[in-house]
Amino acid sequence: MTQVHSPAASAATPAAKTGGLIVQYGEVRDIPLNRLKASPKNARRVGHSAEVIAARAASISHKGVLQPLVVEPEVKDGRETGYFLVSAGEGRRQALRLLAKRKALAKGAAVRCVVDTTNDPAEVSMDENLSREPMHPADQFEAFKDLAERKGYGAEEIAARFGVKPEIVRQRLRLGAVAPALLDLYREEALTLDQVTAFAVNPDPERQMQVYAQLSAQQRQPYAIRRAMTETKVAADDRRVRFLGFEAYVEAGGAVLRDLFTPENAGWVEDVALLDRLVGEKLAALALEVREREGWKWASAHLEFPHGHGCARIWEHVLPRSAEEIAALEALDAEARDLIDQWADVDPLPPEVEARLTAIEDARAAIGDDYGFDPEEKARAGVLVVLTPYGEARIDRGFVRPEDAPAPEAEDAAEDGADVADGSAPGEGGETVGNAPWDDDAAGEGSDAAEAATAEDPAAPLPERVVADLTAHRTAALRDALAQDPDLAQLALVHALVSRVFGLSGAASCLDIRWGSRELGGYAEGIEESPAAQTIAERHRQWARQMPTQAEAFWDFVVGLDGDSRASLLAHCVSLTLDGVRAWERRPVPVLAHVETLASALGLDMRAYWSPTGRRYLDRVTKAQVLAAVAEAVSPEAAARLSGLRKCEMVEAAEPLLVEAGWLPSVLRTAGVTTEAAEAGEVEAAPVETDQPEIGPSEIAPPAADPAEDGDDADGEGAALDPEAVPADLDQTPRDEAEVAAILAEAAA
Repeated sequence: MTQVHSPAASAATPAAKTGGLIVQYGEVRDIPLNRLKASPKNARRVGHSAEVIAARAASISHKGVLQPLVVEPEVKDGRETGYFLVSAGEGRRQALRLLAKRKALAKGAAVRCVVDTTNDPAEVSMDENLSREPMHPADQFEAFKDLAERKGYGAEEIAARFGVKPEIVRQRLRLGAVAPALLDLYREEALTLDQVTAFAVNPDPERQMQVYAQLSAQQRQPYAIRRAMTETKVAADDRRVRFLGFEAYVEAGGAVLRDLFTPENAGWVEDVALLDRLVGEKLAALALEVREREGWKWASAHLEFPHGHGCARIWEHVLPRSAEEIAALEALDAEARDLIDQWADVDPLPPEVEARLTAIEDARAAIGDDYGFDPEEKARAGVLVVLTPYGEARIDRGFVRPEDAPAPEAEDAAEDGADVADGSAPGEGGETVGNAPWDDDAAGEGSDAAEAATAEDPAAPLPERVVADLTAHRTAALRDALAQDPDLAQLALVHALVSRVFGLSGAASCLDIRWGSRELGGYAEGIEESPAAQTIAERHRQWARQMPTQAEAFWDFVVGLDGDSRASLLAHCVSLTLDGVRAWERRPVPVLAHVETLASALGLDMRAYWSPTGRRYLDRVTKAQVLAAVAEAVSPEAAARLSGLRKCEMVEAAEPLLVEAGWLPSVLRTAGVTTEAAEAGEVEAAPVETDQPEIGPSEIAPPAADPAEDGDDADGEGAALDPEAVPADLDQTPRDEAEVAAILAEAAA
C-alpha cells in the first residue's frame, strides 16, 4: 500500500511533547479514503442519521475536513492488512464516502488522519463524543446573523454550506435579530427559548424591548408575548383574511408578518386598513353581482349582520310554470326514472347512461328551480351580503325596506257594501274600524240627524251597539263550537301562527293569539352561527319557501297539509316563541319554572350544543369559578394543581379538562338528563336545583372584565361562589415557570 505523507507528517513525532506533557499521540498521515474502515471498537452503537451525514457532506464540500480522523492499523493474524480502523471520526468517514458516491470525490482521495497506536481506541471514541459541548443557541443565532451580514450570504447559501434546510436558517436569522439585551437574558437563563421565539415573531427590536418592559415576569408567557407583539395586526386565520385570501392581500401590496416558528400559522396582516378596504370592495362587488344577476332592487354588503335593518322579509315560494315547462319536466323525470330502473343492478353505470343522466340534470337546471321569487317581488326587495365568522359570504334574500312595502289593497265595491250592511266602514289597510258602541261622544252632533234620515231605509246599516251585541253572541258560539272540535282548533291555531310568522300584510286570523320571538343576538354574540340557530334558520327557510304569497291563501295551505306536516309546522311556529332568557328584566317565577319543565320534557342535553371553552365561558368568569368547575368535573386534586396559575394559564389548562368531561354550568343543566349522564359516568355533575328563583336586576352580576385588559383583576374577589365547591386546602401560592409548564403539559396530554 502506498501511503501519502504530508509535510506536517514528516515533521511530526510519534508523541509530541511540550514541557513534559504529551500534546498528541500518533503520527499524522494522509490515508486514501478507500483504506479506511469502521472500527468495531467505536463506542457509538446508534449510528448517525442520513440527515446528519448529508449535512456533514455539505460542510466538507465547502470547507473540507476540519478535524483529522483518529485511526489505528487493522491487524489480522499478527500482521497489518494495510487498512485502518477509524476510532474517532466515523461520521466524517461516512460523509466522505457519500461525496465519493456522488462523484464529487475520488474513492482513493487522501484523508488527513492521526494514527494512534498508544491510546485505547474505545476510550478515544468515547472521549471524542463526550468531551465536547455544543454552542449556546444564542451564540449560534448571532453567528448565522454575522454570516448573513458580513459575508452577504442568503438563507439558501448558508443552508447549502451547513447542510440544513433554508427554513431552519431563516428561523435562526430571525432569532439572531432579537434585541441583544434579550439574547443576553437568554444566555443568563432569565428567558427561555420559547419566550425568545415569541419575541422574534416581530423582528422590530424596539417593539421587543417595549413588550418586555410592559409585561411583568409572571406575565411573560410565550402566548402572551406573541399576542402583545402582534396586537396591532390581524392573524391569517381571521375571517376577513380567509374571505379575501392571503394571496390577494399580498398581491395588493399588503405587508405581511410571517411566523417562522409555527408551521400552521401563515402569519399576520400588518396593513389593517388595506385589508378592510379590500374585504369591503369584494363584499360590495359580490352584492352588486348578485343584484344584477338575479334582478333585485338593491343589495348591500356588511361585515356583521345589521340586526336593526328595519326591513320586512319575503321568502322564496313555489314558482308557477307554463304548460310547456311542466311537460318538459315530466318528460325528463320519466326518462330519468326509466334509465334508473333499467340499470338498477349495474354498478358502475355505463358511460353513455351516466352522460345521459347528467344531461337530464342539466336540462332541469336550465328550466329553473321550483322555488324562487317573482320578478315583482325582486323589483321591490333586496339582498344582504354578510361576512360570517367562518370567512364565508352569506347571501340573505328577500328584504323589503319600509318605503318599498306594497300599499294596502283597497276593498272592492262589493266588499265595501257588505261592510256597510254589517254596520262597519273600511279603514286603512283593509281593516274595518269604527267607534265603539259605548263611545257616544265620538259620533258628533250630526249622528242624530243621520239616524233620523235613515230610519226608514231598510238598507241602512245596523246601529253599532247592535252589531257589537250580535257579534259578541256569535263569538261566544264560535268559542263553544271550536272547543268541541280539537282537530279544527289545532288547525285554526296553526293558521293563526302561520299568518303571523310568515305573513307580511297583517293579521289573517280571527283568533286573538299574539306571537313574538325574542332576538337572541343581543344576549349572545355570534349565536346566529351556533348549531341550534343554523338548524332553526334552515327549518324556517324550508317552510317559508312553501308558503303562499298571499295571506288569504294561508288557510287553504294549512288545511291541505297532512297531519304530520301540520304538527311539524305548529311545532316550528311555537318553538320560535320560547323565551328562556334570564336578563335584566324581572320575570315571574312560574315562567322560569316552565322553562325547566319544558327542558325536562324534551330531555334537553346542552352538551350537544355548548362547550365550556374560554371564549364562551371561562374567560368571562372568575378564577374561583373556574377552579370550582374543575373540582366538580374532574377532581379537587386537579383543581388544586391549577390553583396557583394566573387566569390565562388557568383557562388554557382547564378548558380541555372541562370539555372532555362534558361539564355544564348549573344554569344549563336539565333535571334528570344531566343526573342520568353523571350516573352513567359520562360527566360528574352535581344535583340540579329545580326551584328557580325570581331573577331581578339587583341579582344580575356585572359583566366580567376582559382578562386581556387587566390580567388577574378579572378574578373578582366579591364574586358569589359556593364555598363547598372549592376545597379549602387549595394552594394559592404562585408557581414557577417550570411547574406551570408541567401543569399545562399534563392538561394537554
